This record gives sequence, C-alpha cells and structure tokens, in this order.
Amino acid sequence: MDITLSVIKADIGGYVGHSSSHPAILEQAEKGLEQAQKKGVLIDYHVTRCGDDLQLIMTHREGEDNEKIHGLAWDIFIKGTELAKKLGLYGAGQDLLSDAFSCNVKGMGPGVAEMQITERKSEPVIVFMADKTASGAWNLPLYKMFADPFNTVGLVIASNMHSGFIFEIHDVKEHKSIKLNSPEEIYDMLVLIGAPGRYCIKAVYHKDSGEIAAVSSTQKLSMTAGRYVGKDDPVCVVRTQGHFPAVGEVLEPFAFPHIVEGWMRGSHNGPLMPVAVRESNPSRFDGPPRVIAAGFQITGGKLIGPRDLFDDPSFDEARHQANLVADYLRRMGPFEPHRLPLDEMEYTTMPEVMAKLASRFEEIP
Repeated sequence: MDITLSVIKADIGGYVGHSSSHPAILEQAEKGLEQAQKKGVLIDYHVTRCGDDLQLIMTHREGEDNEKIHGLAWDIFIKGTELAKKLGLYGAGQDLLSDAFSCNVKGMGPGVAEMQITERKSEPVIVFMADKTASGAWNLPLYKMFADPFNTVGLVIASNMHSGFIFEIHDVKEHKSIKLNSPEEIYDMLVLIGAPGRYCIKAVYHKDSGEIAAVSSTQKLSMTAGRYVGKDDPVCVVRTQGHFPAVGEVLEPFAFPHIVEGWMRGSHNGPLMPVAVRESNPSRFDGPPRVIAAGFQITGGKLIGPRDLFDDPSFDEARHQANLVADYLRRMGPFEPHRLPLDEMEYTTMPEVMAKLASRFEEIP
C-alpha cells in the first residue's frame, strides 16, 4: 500500500524562553490531529516536541506537498500561536512567516520532511528532530549512515546495499539541486556537504531500486524571511532494515556529538547532543543543540510506537562528550570558532558598528 509520511514542525512559542514547549500546546495539537483522523484525512498521527518546536508526524494517502495535509498543519500552528500568545510564551508564532496559507507550507516558515512509500512487509522508520541547529546538521550523520562502511557495515557485507546510494544535495543559497552517486562520487560529494551552511542533503535513494531511503527538511528560515527569525531546527526521516541500513547503523553516527551551528541566538557552534524526548530542553546558554529519535513500525499506515531511541545508556558517553565540548567552546566567548563567522551570523551588530567606526579607519601605509 502506498502511504505518505509527513513530518511538519514549527516553533510557535517557547516555554520558558526557548527551552521547551508548553503541555497545553501539545494537547491542543493532539486534539486537532485526532479530529482530522476521525474525518479520514489522516491514517494516523503522533505529536511530540523537541525543545520549543512542535512536531507533527502524520500518515495519509494524499501524497507529498498536499494542500489538505499542509493546511491542516498550518491551522494547528495558527491556533497554537493564538494559545501561545494567551500563555505569554516567548516568540509566539516566530516560525510563521505569512499571514495566509497558500497551497502548502513550503516557504512559509515551518520545516517539512515527507516521503511517499510503498509499505514493505515490515517498515521500520526513524524520525529525527533537532533543536538549536540548522538544516545542514544532518549532512554528517546521513553521510555516515549511507556512505561510510566504517559506520554501516551493510555497505560491505550486504549484497542488497553493496552498490550504494544516491544523494540529492540542495544548494540552499542558489536554490539548485544535484544528485551524486555513492561510492563513485564520494570525494566530489564531500566537497559540497562539508559546507553544511550552504549545501544540505535533502534526500537519499537506494541505487538499485530507486526507493527513497531518507528525506530531510532543508528550509533556511533566515533566507526565507530575509532576517533572523529563529533557527531552522530541522527534521529528518530515515527508513531502516532490509536494503536500507539497520536501526543500529542509522543511530550510530549520533554517538559522535558533531559540531553544528545554531546555539545561542543562532550565532554559535556547539555539539549536537542525542537525548531522550524528556531531556530535549536546551537551557544551558540555550543549548547545547539537541537531537531526538522517534522509532516507529508502520503497518497499514498506522504508526506503531514511538520508541524513544536515544533513551539508552549507550549514548551516555556521547552526552558526556557533548558537555565537555560545550565547556571548551563556551570559554571562547565571542571569539570564533564558538561564534559563527560574521557573514554567517543571524544576529549581528556589524552594520551598526561599522557605520559608527567607518570614519576612523585609516589606510595602511
């Protein structure tokens, strides 16, 4: 059976500050999706949060970019914003960049990751959700999952994965895309995805079958709005097992808390810490950045789960390392590389400072 899995998220108000989501917001969203399921719009749904981002996970038969599904999510975000304002939550509706819905939410602020699939006999899927980071945060983990044999041994010993995968990469500044083959074009691919501020892995496909293996949100809020409005806080959906990497191979990259942009005011680098949902409340210097993993078995479009996959002591060392890295970077204060380069910062006083100091700059003899 063909079904569509849609993950649509937005920051519509933080509790307290940017640290978490208010339970009333989640409860209201739950009721909205429950009504949609009763009307037959959705097959199933799950509501959760990562930090201050409301996450809507939905299955349906309407396909990708569907106006009905995106309109449902938009309506929930609008009503959630109204409630957030009543509760006095911080940054109420900050991810909503338009006053009126039109066709789908792309370009309107919310992050979107969708895939239409033909359900396998067993369909295990992991939904990753992150807070205080940018859309390029998935580049390193997706590369390790689908192209690195030191992470994914299936690339070496599983005949149905040995030919590799195809990576779809988006240039988020020039609004262009390219598909590159792994392993043949790994070196070319690394030139691009090693610069996650500009090039983001949008999707991964199984080379032999052409089936979608993973998809991520690549929306850049600051580029869409033309100003700083919040961090992208991206989502990513990964299919596992069979001719895709095993669950353990998909989770393994997060045992290394790699450095991502998006900490404090969207203007600092920090380690991406894998945590249980209950611990996705980034509060130390508004961080460090967090990632959660919700595992589902999908059958008949029903979401069996979730399993909170980072609620596992085997990730304790990754969390410990993330705290050590956070300590180290914080001591850099306003100096790079803790602070982002000036041309990448989303909060900056640079124009005002340069205007004030312009007359005092002198030519060097």
